[in-house]
Amino acid sequence: MIELTRLNGETFTLNAFMIEQIQSLPDTTITLTNGKKIVVQTNESEVIRKITDYYQLIGLFGIEEKQVKE
Repeated sequence: MIELTRLNGETFTLNAFMIEQIQSLPDTTITLTNGKKIVVQTNESEVIRKITDYYQLIGLFGIEEKQVKE
């Protein structure tokens, strides 16, 4: 789960696994797997960093590296 900020300043938590696409149009627009679009203040690169950090936290990111070393 990642914390983001809507354009009105309200923060919310989003399940990172629901994200299908992120665009800067110029506002950051996140398209979810169900087709819903959410516009946020958080810039695109920061959203990507938050997703990557979350994946690392739960052990999803970096699995390939561990398998190669074994």
